Amino acid sequence: MKEEALKVVESVLDEGRTAMVEYEAKQVLKAYGLPVPNEKLAKTLDEALQYAEEIGYPVAMKLMSPQILHKSDARVVMLNIKTPEELRQKWKEIHENARRYRPDAEILGVLIAPMLRPGREVIIGVTEDPQFGHAIMFGLGGIFVEVLKDVTFRIIPITERDARKMITEIKGYPILAGARGEEPADIDAIVEMLLKVSELVDDLDAYIKEMDLNPVFAYEKGKGAVVVDARIILKKVPENRKPEVSAEYRERCA
Repeated sequence: MKEEALKVVESVLDEGRTAMVEYEAKQVLKAYGLPVPNEKLAKTLDEALQYAEEIGYPVAMKLMSPQILHKSDARVVMLNIKTPEELRQKWKEIHENARRYRPDAEILGVLIAPMLRPGREVIIGVTEDPQFGHAIMFGLGGIFVEVLKDVTFRIIPITERDARKMITEIKGYPILAGARGEEPADIDAIVEMLLKVSELVDDLDAYIKEMDLNPVFAYEKGKGAVVVDARIILKKVPENRKPEVSAEYRERCA
C-alpha cells in the first residue's frame, strides 16, 4: 500500500517535477486509505464519455496540468455536467481555456469526478519547519481559514488524542459539534484522516514538503468525510540522487 504511494512520488520526481497534479496527489492519499471520490483520468473525449457513464451523471471535470495548479484561475473546472452533449461542449471549452491561460501547458488529462453532496468544509495541511520538521494543520475551510486564520498545528507524528484536541480547540468547533440544532459532523472520520495524513508524512518525510487538502467535506456523524481537492509539493532532489528512505520503512513496505 505504501509502496504504491512511493511509486507515484518517484514517478513525479523522475519527470523533474516537484508539484503533483490533483490526480497524482489523490493517488498518494488513496494508498494510505484516505477517502477520495471515485474519479478517473480521461486522456481522450471518448474516455471522458465512458467514465462519466460509469460514474453517473452529473459529473465534474477538472483539467490536470503541472503548469496549471490553480485551476479556478484558469477556468479549467466545470461542474454539474448532466449529459454527454454537455460533456462534449465542456471538453472543448476546458481545453481552450487552458491554452488561453497557459499556451505551453502540458495536459495530462481531464479528471472526471462525481458531483459530491456538500458537507461542512474543513482543511488539513502540512508544512515543514527547518527546526521542528513537519507540522500538520487543521481548521474550518472557506472564510474561516482565508480571513479568520482559525487553524491549529501539531508536530508530526500525532496521536489520536492530539487529533481530537486539534479539532476541539479551533474557534469554529461549535460548527462541527452541531450548532443551532444541526447534526454534528463525523468527528471520528476527521480524526481518522488526521492520523492517516500524519502517518503518510512520517513515512515519506524525505519527500514531502507541503500538503493541502482543501476542501475536505465532513458529513453528518457516521457518514464519513471525503477529500475534494488535494495538492502535494515534493522536495527538490538533486539530479541522479533521491532522498533515502529508512531501512525500517522499506521493511514495513516489504
